[in-house]
Amino acid sequence: MTYLRRRPAGARTTRQRIGDSAEDAACMHLEQNGCRIVARNVRYREGELDVVAEDGATLVFVEVRMRSRNDFGDGADSVDAFKRQRLVRAARHYLAQHFTNGGKLPPCRFDVVTADNNGVTDWIRDAFNAPD
Repeated sequence: MTYLRRRPAGARTTRQRIGDSAEDAACMHLEQNGCRIVARNVRYREGELDVVAEDGATLVFVEVRMRSRNDFGDGADSVDAFKRQRLVRAARHYLAQHFTNGGKLPPCRFDVVTADNNGVTDWIRDAFNAPD
């Protein structure tokens, strides 16, 4: 399945193309496991959400990490406190933008999907929590 992207037209670097492939593999993996992809590459000043999906009634913000080598840990290890903070800010912006009716927000969680050159290697559900 092909997904629409919000990326500027033009030449993509090798690194960007590899990242795109990792996100494609992550979306396919999520869908095969019952999730519905809602959005991809949602960018705000606060940060970028690689994938927004629904897992049942839960809205899931998915960070996709690609590592060609594990010398410094796997992809999940690269989601440090600064990156988590940016993801939380972007997720809050997304919720404010898409749930403006003043009603109850859906349950949410943050997942991390790691990938290598062969596809998805790990799906870490509820990888971290947003501070209150």
